[in-house]
Amino acid sequence: MENKTFDVTALGELLIDFTENGNSSQGNPLMEANPGGAPCNVLAMLERLGKKTAFIGKVGKDMFGTQLKTAVEEVGIDTRNLIMDENCHTTLAFVHTYPDGDRDFSFYRDPGADMMLTKEEVQKDLIEASRIFHFGTLSSTHEGVREATRHAIDLAKEAGCIITFDPNLRPPLWKSLEDARAEIEYGMSKCDVLKISDNEVEFMCGTTDYDKGAAMIQEKYNIPLILITMGKDGSRAYYKDMIVEAAPFLQENTIETTGAGDTFCASTLNYVLDHGLENLTEENLKELLTFANAAASLITTRKGALRVMPTREEIEEFIASRK
Repeated sequence: MENKTFDVTALGELLIDFTENGNSSQGNPLMEANPGGAPCNVLAMLERLGKKTAFIGKVGKDMFGTQLKTAVEEVGIDTRNLIMDENCHTTLAFVHTYPDGDRDFSFYRDPGADMMLTKEEVQKDLIEASRIFHFGTLSSTHEGVREATRHAIDLAKEAGCIITFDPNLRPPLWKSLEDARAEIEYGMSKCDVLKISDNEVEFMCGTTDYDKGAAMIQEKYNIPLILITMGKDGSRAYYKDMIVEAAPFLQENTIETTGAGDTFCASTLNYVLDHGLENLTEENLKELLTFANAAASLITTRKGALRVMPTREEIEEFIASRK
């Protein structure tokens, strides 16, 4: 495991997040074209923490696709398996931010280039050269890219990668929520680390008792490490017979929550890379959650995510300042 070229390879969506940025002199809303997509946000944060990452996905051969490729390479992510599609435009998401920093998405993706990735385009040797393979469900919303995702997971299993999964449920992108449920179940059946949000636990388990939800998931899928993010209520880790909780770092100057879950997820994967999954203690889990909560808190004070991830020093200083 230790002599693999890449720490983490992720497969999935890469798109433009148009986020609101004030109004023009005519009173029209101004939108800023931020690079977005959960998998690359995760990789960008891992690069910040000194890890080597690669991305598998597809963008359009258009101005937005070129912008995304440049942004991803700028933060250090390897793009040898990022394909520029001649026929399909880059996927666009328009993000409406509410006063409390929460948000709503409108997607322009029917079809979008990210959903056109095929099984044949996935580079086997790239996955084999990785310690962790990471994925979500947005690369499983449509048949072709779903096949590519499942093929990549199989390759990762064969290569002995740690498999990490963040459902990242976005209801508007699914033909039916039953399809979404089936793909989340598939992901859970394959992963070693599950990062899941409170609303996704409710969606999958029908309960707001997250300990109960985690126990249901654990019993059915036997996932070594489950992490539940609960927004303003912090996060919990479920490992062997331990349940560990860490308080959030609430911010007065939160601008938006875009990328908070991805920053948390990346911090988690970074900890697993450094400490393994075998013998984690309660102290380890507390340290993991505290660092991940702090990193997620910092990103909510910045517009966008991929280009503005916090450094380890910033996160450690922030934690120290709250003690």
